[in-house]
Amino acid sequence: MCLCGLKIEYMERSSGILLHISSLPGSDGIGSLGKEAFLFVDFLAKTKQKLWQILPLCPTGYGNSPYQCYSAFAGDPMFIDIQQLVADRLISKDSVTDQLFKTKKVEFERVEEWKMFLFHEAFASFKKNFDRYKDEYVVFMSHNSWWLDDYALFRSLKSKFGETVWNTWKKKFVIRDKHSLQEAFKELHAEIDFHRFLQFIFFRQWFKLKTYANTKGISIIGDIPLYVSLDSADVWANQDIFLLDSDSKPTQVGGVPPDYFSETGQLWGNPVFDWERVAERDFDWWLARIHFNLRMFDLVRVDHFRGLESFWSVAAEAKTAVVGEWLPAKGHELFRKLKEKFGKLNIIAEDLGVITPEVEKLRDDFGFPGMKILQFAFGSDAANENLTHNYDSNFVVYTGTHDNDTTLGWFNSIEKSERKMLRKYLKGNGKEMVRQMTEYAWASSAMMALIPMQDLLGLDTEARMNTPGTATGNWTWRFAWPQVRSNHHHFLKEITKKYNR
Repeated sequence: MCLCGLKIEYMERSSGILLHISSLPGSDGIGSLGKEAFLFVDFLAKTKQKLWQILPLCPTGYGNSPYQCYSAFAGDPMFIDIQQLVADRLISKDSVTDQLFKTKKVEFERVEEWKMFLFHEAFASFKKNFDRYKDEYVVFMSHNSWWLDDYALFRSLKSKFGETVWNTWKKKFVIRDKHSLQEAFKELHAEIDFHRFLQFIFFRQWFKLKTYANTKGISIIGDIPLYVSLDSADVWANQDIFLLDSDSKPTQVGGVPPDYFSETGQLWGNPVFDWERVAERDFDWWLARIHFNLRMFDLVRVDHFRGLESFWSVAAEAKTAVVGEWLPAKGHELFRKLKEKFGKLNIIAEDLGVITPEVEKLRDDFGFPGMKILQFAFGSDAANENLTHNYDSNFVVYTGTHDNDTTLGWFNSIEKSERKMLRKYLKGNGKEMVRQMTEYAWASSAMMALIPMQDLLGLDTEARMNTPGTATGNWTWRFAWPQVRSNHHHFLKEITKKYNR
């Protein structure tokens, strides 16, 4: 199985919906790559949309954040569709007992316990009927063993050591002693093969969905976090490209300095890159990562893009992000190499926050569209850079993103001065205002316009996906099909035609 699908050309003027896979409906406790995902593609096609943006698909760690994952390459097995496993005769219908999961919220722990039980049955069936999948599996492994072997061993060792962080394991495994790793491969081969199997199934289902979306004229926008989690196969297998000490613990971590939104900044805790060493390795890990994602998706949003020009580095022992320093990255060299190797790069630069001329130059030198957020547009005056009359077409405009409140929740919480500014451009109240905000985005000159599904449905703060700076209680929101009314279809279809998207 190759990492490829039917490619769609980069579109000049288009629109779509931001909705993570986990937020899809269904009876399995979490959205999946199954029937409901295909129905959502049909919904997008019927309403004349061309874009479906999702969040990172990687296996999540503590807090269930898709921006804190165990791998930058692996897919999250929780998105594997159980009914497809039944159809593939890997699990029996009798095994899939009715589960009373919540429909409006993801219950991560319950879902994982239930699905992992079924995955073990599927793995046993897979081994018994291996000849049926052999050719496909061999191709998959030939394309993916370069990252999958480390990931499968990482997850197996992590299980062996009680799910603790890798830099607390026995020293021989922390430093990746070659002989010790070979012995671990032998000892843990059954569990390693299980994790390989899960990735085989995940990507098999993913490319089935992506191919269907592409045939319907829908491009999928993926997402790459700038940083990776310390507790990941990526850091464990590539310790030299991160700023770590002799005990494999970070000396510096990432974040952003104090600004209008936070007096103490944001301290993310991810290890930062040693860009000198990244360059010495000829950017191999970064090249592989971006190329991998450009094959998985039609377009890729690079989160915290400004960190590829320079990044806020904070001492690992710091309690806040107040004290730190800006250190240079090597984004220009990275993108030059990518362009030389792969040609046109379908990348969206998440350039939010305090952006310098140097960051804008990095974005513009490679022609990457930046982002504009309408919830940020009304806090000052007519010169606000997020107002649609102040930017050209090479941008992607959003009402809000996964990190914002829903637009209705935002509207209900803004100060009088901001509401007064908003009234100069939009006249509605409540859900009517959300529709006007959506139309304002669609009418803009931005080449792409996107809204979170929550905003199409006119939902309030209870439907918020994530509140930055909080470690728990996020990423759980899901929608249900009865919430999608005929007026939503009509509105979306109408404004898309009206504004030539």
